Amino acid sequence: MRHYLQCGRVGFNLAQRAVVMGVLNVTPDSFSDGGRFASLEFALAHAERMVEEGVDLIDIGGESSRPGAPPLPLAEELQRVMPVIYALRELGKPLSIDTYKPEVMREALHAGADMINDINAFRAPGAIEAVRDSDCGLCIMHMQRDPQTMQQAPVYTDVVAEVLAFLRERVEAMTAAGIERERICIDPGFGFGKTLEHNLALMRGIGRLRAELDLPVLAGLSRKSMIGALTGKPVEQRGAGSLAGALAAVAHGARIVRVHDVADTVDGLAVWHASFNQSE
Repeated sequence: MRHYLQCGRVGFNLAQRAVVMGVLNVTPDSFSDGGRFASLEFALAHAERMVEEGVDLIDIGGESSRPGAPPLPLAEELQRVMPVIYALRELGKPLSIDTYKPEVMREALHAGADMINDINAFRAPGAIEAVRDSDCGLCIMHMQRDPQTMQQAPVYTDVVAEVLAFLRERVEAMTAAGIERERICIDPGFGFGKTLEHNLALMRGIGRLRAELDLPVLAGLSRKSMIGALTGKPVEQRGAGSLAGALAAVAHGARIVRVHDVADTVDGLAVWHASFNQSE
């Protein structure tokens, strides 16, 4: 089983413990924290706080991918994320950029980004070429349709099998282009064109995805609607449910968890890892 992920300046040994990816949305309209960290000053302060809390990787997003979100013009996304990358690149933690635009990928890598996290699975024309010759980590995510339409009655015959087939095809396309498997992780895309039942099936299927593709699985459940559906809590009260979701994902085999509440997740995983043998 593959236990290593090359992520730009950093290589993660995933056999030791799960990696905590902290969310830094520099958007006015993200579903959870839109507008809170849109200014460079607040974004830097939040990133520094996450470092103090023990974050392993910071994921910077300039365009909301919440259900129904409209596309953001390229120039506006660059205006949001590039100053943040330059401000954070010497913070001592690797930086991930949440984007599907090849132009943003190129500019971010030139500025020192260590990972590209693409909800569109590098399907945009030029996306693979934009990342092929770097050493950055790459996260391939599954999404049914697009953010504007993905939650309009999503349907699958077998959600785990269909997500697995999609991810397999994208991994093969990227490795055929010369990208090393050591740079790739996969994300089943919780909440991206899935009902609660689909999300729960994918949670239980994490181990299958990991085993059949022999790649690390990234799980992003933090504060999402599935947590709200299971707990009955609004976004701002989903911390406990999100922590439980992160721990459950790791228990099923995820090696990277993307979260808003870094301190609680780091503490929860410390206890979890101390209680279970993760040397397999």
